[in-house]
Formats: sequence, C-alpha cells, structure tokens
Amino acid sequence: MISATKKWLFLKISGATLIPFMLWFIVNFIEIYNQNYSVLVNFFSNPLSKFLFSLFIINAYFFSALSISEVFEDYIKNYKIKSVANKILYASGVVIPLITIILISRL
Repeated sequence: MISATKKWLFLKISGATLIPFMLWFIVNFIEIYNQNYSVLVNFFSNPLSKFLFSLFIINAYFFSALSISEVFEDYIKNYKIKSVANKILYASGVVIPLITIILISRL
C-alpha cells in the first residue's frame, strides 16, 4: 500500500473514532461544568474516565498531527523545512499526550 494511502486511511479512521470520544467528553463536561473542584477530581480519579480520556487525547493528537502534516506537505516547498516541521510536529504529538496522561494518572 502506498504511504499516502496509509496516511489517508489513518486520517479517516482516527477522525471517525474521534466522534464517539468527543461525544462522551462533551456529555461529561456538561455534567461537571458548574460543579466544584472535587467533582472534577472524582471524574478523573475514576479508572474508566482516565482510560477513556487518555484514548481521547492520544486519538486527538494523532488526528491533528496527521492533518497538520498534510498542510505542511501541501504548502511548504523546501524539503528541509518540511522535514524539520514534521519531526517537531510528530515529537510534540507524542510528548504532549504523554505528559497529559502522566499528570492525569497522578490524580
């Protein structure tokens, strides 16, 4: 399979799986929006919520990294700049969700 086809397929699959995670998060966010801090901590202390939120964050960053990478491919003509931009993008796509998950797991 061609690399561009794999990227397109991953983009579509991650976008489709992002929808249920987003709906789950919006419903829970509405529930805890006007509550106090302890309700928020209780939400993120629940193992199921931690797991689902971690999957949501990983999927969201994966989807955004793939999407932004496509923008780089289309609009940056210089190969070196495009390569550096993609490497920084992919590194931040791993580091930021990892930091988020570590901080949530400490609750």
